[in-house]
Amino acid sequence: MSRLTIFAKGNLDVRDSLHLLKVGSAVAWNGINQVLRDSAPGTTARVRHETWTHSGVLLASPGAVPADLAAHVPDLGSHSLGSQFSTAVFDAPSDAVILSIQPDVYVRPLRHRAENYRFFPGDLTTWSVEGLAWLRQTFEAEPLSDADQSMTNFMAIIEGIRLSRDVPILIYNLSSLVPGETIHSYLGLDETSANRIRRFNLALVELSAQTGISIVDVDRIVAHGGAHQLKFDTTHLTAAGCEAVCREVVRILQDYGLT
Repeated sequence: MSRLTIFAKGNLDVRDSLHLLKVGSAVAWNGINQVLRDSAPGTTARVRHETWTHSGVLLASPGAVPADLAAHVPDLGSHSLGSQFSTAVFDAPSDAVILSIQPDVYVRPLRHRAENYRFFPGDLTTWSVEGLAWLRQTFEAEPLSDADQSMTNFMAIIEGIRLSRDVPILIYNLSSLVPGETIHSYLGLDETSANRIRRFNLALVELSAQTGISIVDVDRIVAHGGAHQLKFDTTHLTAAGCEAVCREVVRILQDYGLT
């Protein structure tokens, strides 16, 4: 019997496929061990999952929650301050590290005007009037990252992980099929969601060529299996989608000799 420890820092795309997907109160997909039972009998995996909000937030983290945030910020649910400011991805014992580009594609972090750290405030409707006033005074919103800046951040994250341990690093890309998007002429249009995803996916290919990280090619998997079967919407996978992506993760880990 062998046991893998996987450190997975990502959001629902990573958590649902590797750990657990619930639809309502029912378990629709039970994670990576469901695949390992068939493809690698005798091997089990422990998935340590942390949410994350943006590569820039991780890189600028001081490693502990700043005291002024702890005093002002309401409960952020799954994007807790503890998770946002955790730097465990750089040194927590694990046999593999799994990340995702999803946060960088969609999230605009806030930057502290004086101390320069970043964080994600979550749903602003949960903030008090006083808290929102403090937020506006203390932070400024950053623009959405472009793909080049994001990959520069990922390069630094990869280097940071490799300083402490030599383990496979896998990064999820995104499916570029956006339900309802049927554009056939782009004259005068700003960047669409689908094209933004494509730019990040291509940039991730370049990052892989430079660093040797492995891409979990969600875009290819969804295109092959059909979005109507594998996706609920732009970012959320069905149980069948989670299984297909998880099987690809296991295949990559097997190529590294881990199962």
